[in-house]
Amino acid sequence: MASPYVTFSREQWRGLRASTPLTISDEELAYLQGLNERLSLSEVADIYLPLSRLLNLHVGATQELYQATHTFLGNLEKKVPFIIGIAGSVAVGKSTTARILQTLLSRWPNHPKVDLITTDGFLYPNRVLEERGLMKRKGFPESYNTGRLISFLCDVKSGVPEVAAPVYSHLVYDIVPDEWQLVREPDILIVEGLNVLQTPVDEKQRRLSEVFVSDFFDFSIYVDADEEAIKKWYIDRFKLLRQTAFSNPASYFRRYASLSDEEAIEVATGIWNEINGINLRNNILPTRGRARLILEKGEDHMIQTVRLRKL
Repeated sequence: MASPYVTFSREQWRGLRASTPLTISDEELAYLQGLNERLSLSEVADIYLPLSRLLNLHVGATQELYQATHTFLGNLEKKVPFIIGIAGSVAVGKSTTARILQTLLSRWPNHPKVDLITTDGFLYPNRVLEERGLMKRKGFPESYNTGRLISFLCDVKSGVPEVAAPVYSHLVYDIVPDEWQLVREPDILIVEGLNVLQTPVDEKQRRLSEVFVSDFFDFSIYVDADEEAIKKWYIDRFKLLRQTAFSNPASYFRRYASLSDEEAIEVATGIWNEINGINLRNNILPTRGRARLILEKGEDHMIQTVRLRKL
């Protein structure tokens, strides 16, 4: 069966960089990458520079289209932000992808203001999840206040001067009361989250839903890898967190800080098998085919192939 995607090897994709300059230093990359990721500047040059060039071309074309529409209508409406959605499993590295793209895109002259939000802030607070019996389904579609996320994106896309997004703390594993991330008319907004490409699974819900989160995206990316590789990355990260975030007395997971390697592997494997793996297979992975571009990683975290949806 014919694929809706054009598939590029790493070498083929690298050639699409053209003359795009490398604007990230080793020090910046160390700050941008995830806890257990070891990305090199060659990974940025080979994969993310061609991607930033592609996105820059899309942003430029969209800006020209909006300008043409405004000229036709005879008005001077405010600019409309270009919104990029980034989806993928827990521990697959989508947050690193989002941060690297934010940095690279902000250095193109025609869209210097690039904001990044994660959908974690739109999770229901723990008290609500506990009331609904959803604490063990945190990260599943039903654990998000999707209506609030859609309203946020609608305001951003409509040019509202300042839009507030709730803030989530991974340290306390909950929404932070009375704390907000303010988005003020960016050129580009990157929205990163597990289920940003999700549509209602239930047919009744689908009929009732007129708007989906992904309807606001001008471009969407899915960060992909084999489940066994992602599971290993999750366990490795869990082990590292014992000496970092888990050791903080304020951490929700401080009870895990003193686990031995064997105990940590057992606990992390259980969490993966009971929660994250199920969410990946049932909710996240089925949305992969809705993405405009898919980044496929190998076991070493390096991207091996890139798939771009045909226009």
